[in-house]
Amino acid sequence: MISTFFTRAAAAATALAAMAGAALALDISGAGATFPYPIYAKWADTHKNETGNGLNYQSIGSGGGIKQIKARTVTFGASDQPLKPEDLQAANLIQWPQVIGGIVPVVNLEGVQPGELVLDGPTLAKIFMGEIASWDDASIKKLNPKAKLAATPIVVVHRSDGSGTTFNFTNYLSKVSQDWKTKVGENSAVEWPVGVGAKGNEGVANNVANTKGAVGYVEYAYAKQNKLTHAKMVNAAGKVVAPGLESFQSAAASADWAKSPGFYQIITNEPGAKSWPISAATFILLPKDPKDEAAAAEALKFFGWAFAHGGKAAEELDYIPMPKTVVELVKKSWAEVKGADGKPLAH
Repeated sequence: MISTFFTRAAAAATALAAMAGAALALDISGAGATFPYPIYAKWADTHKNETGNGLNYQSIGSGGGIKQIKARTVTFGASDQPLKPEDLQAANLIQWPQVIGGIVPVVNLEGVQPGELVLDGPTLAKIFMGEIASWDDASIKKLNPKAKLAATPIVVVHRSDGSGTTFNFTNYLSKVSQDWKTKVGENSAVEWPVGVGAKGNEGVANNVANTKGAVGYVEYAYAKQNKLTHAKMVNAAGKVVAPGLESFQSAAASADWAKSPGFYQIITNEPGAKSWPISAATFILLPKDPKDEAAAAEALKFFGWAFAHGGKAAEELDYIPMPKTVVELVKKSWAEVKGADGKPLAH
């Protein structure tokens, strides 16, 4: 069952939306990735209390966020699948990473506690391809020689919507399994060989929580807040690692943002003994020529505030704040967002 945290967060976001039309309040709207929703909702609540300005963020999936920002129906879009430089140019958008997190396999297995089950990439790919259909399969037992795994049928749960979480998950599987790469591939939406679909990280979390034998993939905050059983993973260095701040930070350490046009970076299967293999940055998309200049300027203020004051809240939800050097690069890129007078909206 989805935790009261998300109920409170949703209520806070709804309240912010309702107050957006109030006197002196600015209507800042965003839509997209469910991956960062927990921290964006937390930031919105805190920022509202400190400044009086509200934020309405629709957690609809990265694909929906990209569509809405391209249509200019929201102030900003959010996606865990970064747009390539040529796509940004075609849509006249800028893009930057806001926080980093991790995607974790979650299971519903009786008697198995969080972190007790170990999986590796090739085995995970076979599970999501339907080639491993029972939890007592020899491949899983080999990774978990001491675990008591019953002959429970595996129920695969995947995203049904266009999802940056899916993009990073399938990108990882494509890197560790040639079969997956050739038969399924990577994208925000793929033709899943098996399983049932659910909308958003919330939907996958709910489905796994309510289905015996289920396995799915969610952003780590959803696993923790909903008390789901996450697996440990064997990383690119061959080490068994647990999800968390240290392993996400290790994965992020090798990213060279300064040499990445449009901040296009994917950080799955990164080297390092401590690196979590399915780590990901989540990105903000903003028009260079916003229709509502006041809202765009306020959005930039909000994300600047989040960089400066939102780090502790991010870490409490197991997201990694962007390093100061990256934040400086991001803020320089904001000069591309200009008003009708040709002047940058960021101050």
